[in-house]
Amino acid sequence: MTIREHLRRADEPSRRTFVSGLAAGLFGVGTSPLASPLSGALTQDGAVPLRHATAKRVIYLYMSGGMSQLDTFSPKPGAATQGPTEAIQSNADDVRVSEHFPLMARHMDKVCVVESMNSNQGAHAQGQYYMHTSYELRGTIRHPSLGAWLNYMAGPVNETLPGHVAINGGLYNASGGFLESKYMPLPIGSAEDGLQNSARADGVSEGIFDRRMRRLREMNDAFRDRYNTKEVRAYGDMYEQALSLMDSQDLDAFDISKEPESIQEAYGTDPFGKGCLLARRLIEHDVRFVEVVKSGWDTHAENFDQMGELCPPVDRALSALLADLDARGLLEDTMVVLATEFGRTPRINTQRDGRDHYPKAFSCLLAGGGIQGGVKYGKTDAEGHEVTEDIVTVEDFNATIAYGLGLPTEYEMYSPSGRPFRVAHKGIPVKAMFA
Repeated sequence: MTIREHLRRADEPSRRTFVSGLAAGLFGVGTSPLASPLSGALTQDGAVPLRHATAKRVIYLYMSGGMSQLDTFSPKPGAATQGPTEAIQSNADDVRVSEHFPLMARHMDKVCVVESMNSNQGAHAQGQYYMHTSYELRGTIRHPSLGAWLNYMAGPVNETLPGHVAINGGLYNASGGFLESKYMPLPIGSAEDGLQNSARADGVSEGIFDRRMRRLREMNDAFRDRYNTKEVRAYGDMYEQALSLMDSQDLDAFDISKEPESIQEAYGTDPFGKGCLLARRLIEHDVRFVEVVKSGWDTHAENFDQMGELCPPVDRALSALLADLDARGLLEDTMVVLATEFGRTPRINTQRDGRDHYPKAFSCLLAGGGIQGGVKYGKTDAEGHEVTEDIVTVEDFNATIAYGLGLPTEYEMYSPSGRPFRVAHKGIPVKAMFA
C-alpha cells in the first residue's frame, strides 16, 4: 500500500500516529498535530466577519460522564430529590451550591450558573459529541468543536504555539472535525509531563537535523504538488508546525513545575488540578482554547459516596483558577466554561443509591469573558425535574460562548462535501448572560 493510500484509508487518530511515528523513526523528529498560524481565516466567501468580542480565549472544563446538578451547583434544599447532600450559601445572594464546594462558594460572585440546560442526547458518546459540536453524532462526517471554530475563524495569537490544546481528552471531546488537520487540538495526556517529543532526538546534531529537514521539505513539496489532498497537506504541515514549536521561546508554558510550590498546592496535585494550572499557563502565552477533562461522573450507583470523591478536586482547582485569573487581570477577557453532556435524575435509584442519565434539565457554568457573575440563569421546578423558565439548549449554550468570542453564529461555512455548517448549528446566543 502506498503512503497516499494509507493516509486515505486511516481515520484521524491512526493518521496522526502514522505520521508521528514515521517522523520520529526516520528523521529524529517528534511531532504532534498543532494549530497552524494563518494570516487570515479564509473560506470560500473570503474573510470571516468577526464581531466585537468580550472574550479572547477560553478555558473549557469538561465533566465527562454526566455531572449531577443537584449534588453540585443546583441543589434543591428541602426536596425529596435532594438526598443527603446539603446546600450551602455562596457569596452571591441568590446562589447556593452543594456542601462539596465550600471553596467555590467564595467565588460564585464571578459565576453564572446556567440551571436550565436541556439536551436531546441521553447516551454518553452522543451527548459528549453534541455538547462539543452542537451537531448529532453521525457516521459520515465529523464536526469541529468550538476550539477548532475559534482558531479557524479568528486565527492564532501566538505564531509558534498551538491555538487549541486538549488535556486528558477523549474520543468525543475536542476535535478539528472536517476542517484541515491544523485545527485539530494538540493532545496532552498528562499535564505533569507536559509536551513530549519537542526536542531533537538524542544523537542527531543540528547540522544533520537541518540536512534531513531540507530533504524532507523537498520530498513533501513534490508530493504535495502531485497529490494536493487534505491528508497530504496534513502530513507536511505537521512537520513545519512541529519545527516552529521546537524553536519557540514559549515552550516553558507547558512546564507546570516552573510554578511556585504555593500555586501548585493551591490548584491541587491531582490530574485535574494540574490540568487547570497548565491551562492557565497556556492562555497566558496566548493559546486561544484549552480544554481540561475530568472523568468519572457516571454515578448510576453510590452517587453520594462518589460525590465526596469527585467534587473536592474540582472545587479546589476551579476556585484556584478563578482567583488566579482574577488576580492576574486575565478573567476579564478569559471565559471559563464548566460543562457536561447531561445531568443526573432527580429521582434517586434507591436500589443502587445512584442517579441515572437526565438530559431534560441540568446545569453548566460560565465565568469571565464578559459574563455576568453572581447569578443563576433559568429555573427548574422545586424538585429539579423540569425547566420552568428560560430553557437553554446545548446549541444555545455553545452559541453564547461563540458570541462572547466574537464569532458570527449565523455565518455558514461549507464542508468538503459542500454542505453548509454553522459554529453552533441553530443555536441562539443568550445575550442576557453578559454583564
